[in-house]
Amino acid sequence: MSEPCDLSLTDAAAAIAARGLTPADLLESTLTRVERVEPRVQAWARLRVEEARREARRLTELQERGTLLGPLHGIPMGAKDIFYTAGTETACGSRIMEGFVPAFDATAVARLRERGAIIIGKTHTTEFASFDPSPARNPWALDHTPGGSSSGSGAALAARMCHGALGSQTSGSIVRPSAFCGTVGLKPTFGRVSRHGVHPLAWTLDHPGPMARTVRDVAVLLEAIAGPDANDPATLSAPPPPAYAALLDGADDAVRGIRIGIPDRYFLDDVDPEGEELYRTALRVLETLGCGPREIRLPTEFEAGMEAHEIIHNVEAAAVHVDRYRARSGDYGAKLRAIIETGLQIPAPTYVRAQQIRTVVIRRLRNLLREVDVIATPAALGPAPAGLASTGSPVLNRPFSFTGFPSITVPCGFTEAGLPIGLQIAGRPFEEATILRVAAAYEAATGWGERIPSL
Repeated sequence: MSEPCDLSLTDAAAAIAARGLTPADLLESTLTRVERVEPRVQAWARLRVEEARREARRLTELQERGTLLGPLHGIPMGAKDIFYTAGTETACGSRIMEGFVPAFDATAVARLRERGAIIIGKTHTTEFASFDPSPARNPWALDHTPGGSSSGSGAALAARMCHGALGSQTSGSIVRPSAFCGTVGLKPTFGRVSRHGVHPLAWTLDHPGPMARTVRDVAVLLEAIAGPDANDPATLSAPPPPAYAALLDGADDAVRGIRIGIPDRYFLDDVDPEGEELYRTALRVLETLGCGPREIRLPTEFEAGMEAHEIIHNVEAAAVHVDRYRARSGDYGAKLRAIIETGLQIPAPTYVRAQQIRTVVIRRLRNLLREVDVIATPAALGPAPAGLASTGSPVLNRPFSFTGFPSITVPCGFTEAGLPIGLQIAGRPFEEATILRVAAAYEAATGWGERIPSL
């Protein structure tokens, strides 16, 4: 018999709402799982066990009185260790931030708590959400990376140590670890989820977002954390978020007629042969569901845009860290140090030109998405690479971080070695509902996400 920790977020929430499961019992099942597998997976930077138990008891008492705080009542969650959590250390995977305890919650964390979620701990991140790896390991193969920078969130979800998690993406840091770990990750449109209380890597590229085990789970989480926030001006012009989970009812029929764009180049460059075959198989599945795949020609400026992304990323990262870096450069990892040094050498006109190129690529891609409804690509160059010195390449996720368009990954198969592969689906700005519907229909048709690593 499966344990409560094995339930999806949606199923666990339904069981709590029906009084078939208490928040206290769900938490204890989850903590038992953590105790058993965490020493090998190392997904958590720190756990809040006693605080979580106190909260679970409070939420159980409310449940017994017939009161639920919201759709996440009693759900164990993880928060990437760049999300501020009041009273709990937020070290950002860095020696420089060791001992920093915020006085307030990040907006996304606060919204989860308001809806009844229990933050059981902070998941490991690469140093300052960049490229220097965290200690986390891939639950499918402990000698492989879980990806970055939301490495701990992806690993904890795959290992059944929480039911949902917060991640962030500046290049590929939600989609890539989700793909490597066989879970679902959604990078929302830029401005859909508040960045307030999330330590920045690059201000105009950072996207907080939800990670979970199923498409419906990330829809529930997105609905909880999305929306305007006066503390983040980027969110103020966003349209109101719809009821994402409700839109998934009958998703298999809802995708009939959806036009799937297949890029003419870039997204299959250097892709692993097994990954490419699973991607092409996924396209055939979508076609059987009534979707219409068609080749699309990427803008001529597309590759220049990817170079512009790196310029913007490096300059903004350098601006975030310049004062601390000058005082404590020796405490930075080699990879982030190289990014900062590079960013400090880039002239201001070059940065401005990169932003101008970005505007052109966004306009061209908007026009392209009038011809199709979504774009489907591999989520990564292949399965999680062996070794822990690298978190893998974000090149296939970078285009949608650069433009700010929403993207999601859903498992689309496994290699002969048993490592998961992800399918990436991207869409128009603020049309997360469309990519969620396509991903949910594909998920229901294949069931790849139902597999669990044997730890």
